[in-house]
Amino acid sequence: MIRVLSPGLLTTVQDLGRPGFQRFGVSVGGALDAVALQLGNILVGNPPEAAGLEMTLQGPVLEAETDLLIAITGADLGARLAGKPVPLWKSLWWRKGEQLTVRGKPLGARAYLSVAGGVDVPSLLGSRSTYLTAGMGGWRGRPLRRGDRLPIGSSRGQVATEGRLLPPSCRPVYRQGAPIRVILGPHQDAFTTEALEAFFNTPYTVTPQMNRMGVKLDGVPLTHVKGADILSGAVTCGSIQVPADGQPILLLAERQTTGGYAQIATVSTVDLPQIAQALPGDRLRFQAVTLDEAQRCLRRQRQFLRLLRVHVGL
Repeated sequence: MIRVLSPGLLTTVQDLGRPGFQRFGVSVGGALDAVALQLGNILVGNPPEAAGLEMTLQGPVLEAETDLLIAITGADLGARLAGKPVPLWKSLWWRKGEQLTVRGKPLGARAYLSVAGGVDVPSLLGSRSTYLTAGMGGWRGRPLRRGDRLPIGSSRGQVATEGRLLPPSCRPVYRQGAPIRVILGPHQDAFTTEALEAFFNTPYTVTPQMNRMGVKLDGVPLTHVKGADILSGAVTCGSIQVPADGQPILLLAERQTTGGYAQIATVSTVDLPQIAQALPGDRLRFQAVTLDEAQRCLRRQRQFLRLLRVHVGL
């Protein structure tokens, strides 16, 4: 068990989500930075779909009720174990009775705590992810609260994976200002030429209006040809909607399944971790890529994760 002494700003149980139910209005959900979670699972010897904790901006204070093998990945939120700094991207022991505090100045928005054996909450529709909007899944369908006790599943190979370190060359780089690759459309014809030029040639600022559903951006207003509203259509993680005020809304893992605003572009899956780690005030620049190019990048990323798992014997 892990005991929650303080929950932090927003700490939830997340895995890779529950695909296959969007036709019923259930979003895929899952970790916003799915790559960081998968890398953490590799470090502690878990399968890629194992559930961990997603910690946002100001993390929790937790206590181990037994010895646990853990890894913290994603953004640096200043984690300390028994008062000592915790190295990111490395597996280590969390001994019974020790407190893990994740309360430093955030260098990025979200960190992930992976535990050998995974967070063993009940599976719902094939996933242990918390779906906050619907109040289902995860730990009682909600963020963690003080006094919660999270069960941890049985693990394998703990001794073999202790001290496993992900080399710097293999770690994600969360760089403010790096271009965010997007596929134009599906409703680019709904925007003026000036809007398309502004979208790709001027930066957009991340506003404090951000959560697991999406991020509101601020910048040059994007003008529509005949108005913002469309017949409701499918949206996905990375869809960029533009309502009547012209300010883009970038949808994330826990978005709705359909939307009634024109979509100017969709973020390439490989760059979604950059969005997940963006802080209010960060500036985003968008770069158009083809669907083929986006798919090639995603295949390379997935191949890297597969090879890494093979390399460590998983």
